[in-house]
Amino acid sequence: MGEIPDGVNQSAFTNAGPGHNQPKEVVWERWQKKRTFVRALEGTYGELQQGLMDQPRVYKSTDWQWKGGPQFFDKPIINPQRTDIAQSIETHISCIAPGGTGQRHGHMNSALFYIISGKGYDIHDGKRIDYEAGDVIIVENGCVHQHFNASETEPARALVIKTKPMYLFLNMLFQQTVEARHKDPVPGQEGFEPREEELDYNHPEGGY
Repeated sequence: MGEIPDGVNQSAFTNAGPGHNQPKEVVWERWQKKRTFVRALEGTYGELQQGLMDQPRVYKSTDWQWKGGPQFFDKPIINPQRTDIAQSIETHISCIAPGGTGQRHGHMNSALFYIISGKGYDIHDGKRIDYEAGDVIIVENGCVHQHFNASETEPARALVIKTKPMYLFLNMLFQQTVEARHKDPVPGQEGFEPREEELDYNHPEGGY
């Protein structure tokens, strides 16, 4: 990822927000906010053990707000900043507007995507990978990738699980944006916003 690949917009590297590549422009608000990536474990062993046992084991995704847009949205769920129970994993839900796409980027940690609804495809190091609801996608370590919604009418959603906190703890911090998220909505989807409830997330109409 040190060189700009052929065919990639050369100016894309100058459009990334603070916290990634360049301090010239704010692309995503989260890149500017101070966040907790790895928490300190302080106290006696007994206190830490009891604190862990006291943590809830069920978290409502509806308790968190969608962030981002207008084409790609995220909802953080479990990470060291939000929950005391998680130190080594980070999870969030992603939603891509119909016809939308996310940023092109790469990072040291691998990631797993469970496709909740919709259909789409990724570009992994120049190779297209198609998927649909019910599939599990793996983004391998160091892969330059980008997510696309293949439908012009329906959103695509995925549950994302990463080992990012562990990589940060090991000081393997490298992450770089090649092409920033689009600032403009998909034509015809100007009013799109992720919905909390769907009649049918992952099941065919009329049942199986």
